[in-house]
Amino acid sequence: MPDVMEGKSVLITGARNKWSIAWHAALSLQREGARIAFSVFGEREEGAVRKLIADTPLESSPIFHCDATQIDQVTTMMDAVGKVFDGHLDGLLHGMAFAKTEELSGEYIATSQDGFALANNASVYTLLSLARAARSLMRENGGSIVTLTYLGAERVVPRYNVMGVAKAALEASVRYLAADLGPEQIRVNAVSAGPIKTLAAGAISGFDSMIQTVSDRSPMRRAVGADEVGDAVLFLMSKWSRGITGETLYVDAGYNIMGL
Repeated sequence: MPDVMEGKSVLITGARNKWSIAWHAALSLQREGARIAFSVFGEREEGAVRKLIADTPLESSPIFHCDATQIDQVTTMMDAVGKVFDGHLDGLLHGMAFAKTEELSGEYIATSQDGFALANNASVYTLLSLARAARSLMRENGGSIVTLTYLGAERVVPRYNVMGVAKAALEASVRYLAADLGPEQIRVNAVSAGPIKTLAAGAISGFDSMIQTVSDRSPMRRAVGADEVGDAVLFLMSKWSRGITGETLYVDAGYNIMGL
């Protein structure tokens, strides 16, 4: 039986270290035959990715520099991706999010105007800018765009603050983009992962207690691993999910279904 992603090309953003969900998604996709390229912010991030892919089947994967808040850089990067992948792209993982550390403590009402704009630009608008640039590479054969979200988009999570609001906007953007791109057979979905101790999560105080809460209260009585989320991204990128778009898929051991 051939690998489900054989011959497919996927661009991964947000892979920063061995704990990153984006990195585990890359591993899952490559395992099933996908060709992978990485987009990173700058030299430091490139160095981190090169360490990750060294001595792995991903070692020869191209790495592109791109600040996705800058439209010209997104356009330049996607042109280069098209050249590497013979003019088409089958999958795009939007794995980036950012907020100032000081905005993730205290009251949400104290969020600064600059902090609000930065979180939404870096965490939400980047999905639009990348999707718009990837559209021409997916138009002929269709494609799948997946982003990463969290339950804080729909429930108040202590100390998540402006990032919760940004994730809510991100999930709404998934639905609107799905409606825009659906006629071209480009699907857009989100994966809502349970709390996983990534580098970004380290900025949220009390994060360990969040993981413990999920372990105690989820139906499966455990937290989830980044590899499980990576496999969910694989599913949404593959033909097995070809009738799914505009959805948020929860990978949190069932925690999201529980009441008080």
